[in-house]
Amino acid sequence: MSADPVTLMVARRVARERYQDFMAWLREGEQLAADFPGYLGSGVLAPPPDDDEFQMIFRFADEPTLAAWEHSASRRAWLERGTGLFEQPHEHRALGLDAWFGMAEERPPRWKQSVAIWLAFFPVSLAFNLLFGDWLADLPLTLRILLSTLALTPLMTYWFIPLSTRLLAPWLKASRPAGSRPGMAIQPR
Repeated sequence: MSADPVTLMVARRVARERYQDFMAWLREGEQLAADFPGYLGSGVLAPPPDDDEFQMIFRFADEPTLAAWEHSASRRAWLERGTGLFEQPHEHRALGLDAWFGMAEERPPRWKQSVAIWLAFFPVSLAFNLLFGDWLADLPLTLRILLSTLALTPLMTYWFIPLSTRLLAPWLKASRPAGSRPGMAIQPR
C-alpha cells in the first residue's frame, strides 16, 4: 500500500429543492470522517449556477485509513440516511498532488503542474505576509512557519489551486508530445 495521502472525490447530483438537506447530510458525514484516524480534511465544491453536480473531497493519510472509513458501519449508516438526496455518485480516488490535475491521460507534465501550483501559491503567500507579516515578525521562525502553513494549506487545497488549474486548463491540457508518459492514474471506484 502507498504511504501517500489519498483523496476520494465524489460527484453527486442534487436537486435544487434538496440542497439544504444535502448540505446538512454532508456536514454530518464530514464530522463522522473526522473521528477516524488518518483523516486529513474534507470539503465540498458547489456547482456553477446552471449545474447540479456537487464535488465532495475526503482526504486521508493513506489507503488503509481511507479503507477503514469507507468500510465502517458509521459511514454505511450515513450513506443510507442520504438515500433520496442525490443520484448515484461517481467516485474517483487520487494519490498525492495528482488529485488536482485529472485523469492520467489528461494530466499535464509535472513542470506545468508546478507552474500552476506556484501561480496559486505565490500571490496567496504574498498577501498573507503583507497582511500578517508584521504581527508574526516577533515570533520564532518555526512558529511563524507553523501558523502560515496552518492558515494557507486549506486555502490552497480547497480554493486557490483548484482555481488556478481551472483558469489554466487550456494551457495545462494542451496536447502532449507523442510517446510522453502520463503520471499515476486516478483509479475509478
